Amino acid sequence: MSTVTHEQVDLLLRLYELRREPRLREARAWFLANFHPSSAEDVAKIAPPGTEANASMRMVTSYWEMVANIVSRGLIDEEFFFENTGEQWIVWDRLKPIAGAVRERMKNPHAYEKLEQHVARFEAWRERRAPGHNDHMRQMLKQMITQAPPKKSSAKGAKRAKKRTR
Repeated sequence: MSTVTHEQVDLLLRLYELRREPRLREARAWFLANFHPSSAEDVAKIAPPGTEANASMRMVTSYWEMVANIVSRGLIDEEFFFENTGEQWIVWDRLKPIAGAVRERMKNPHAYEKLEQHVARFEAWRERRAPGHNDHMRQMLKQMITQAPPKKSSAKGAKRAKKRTR
């Protein structure tokens, strides 16, 4: 087991605190409940530009891209991070079907690159520790998606969206 510094623990806890910030927590809940695109066209329907849904999508994806970059640069021991997280895997699972189209549309082949690389290492690490777990989790996610109705936007989010359109 690798040695983890106090600074790394503090940074991990700080990243966790950021996840608990009310607006990011709301965005994460929306993303997990509603963001299931299979194409760029789906994204335009699920989270059109200028909407609260689009803001939520961008908050979640940019948060996890940033965190993946921090971990990839060695600022937090990767194994320690993997032992304490997993949401990034779900986020990438939702982005994977549209990543190529997003990269092409944005003319940026590096969009979501750090998250993709980070999750590939996470999957390999998880497969070494618990063979079959990745496939099992994918099956569970598919089942949860088909069983759960889309989550409605919160009243607070609707008020914010209404203010922006005025």
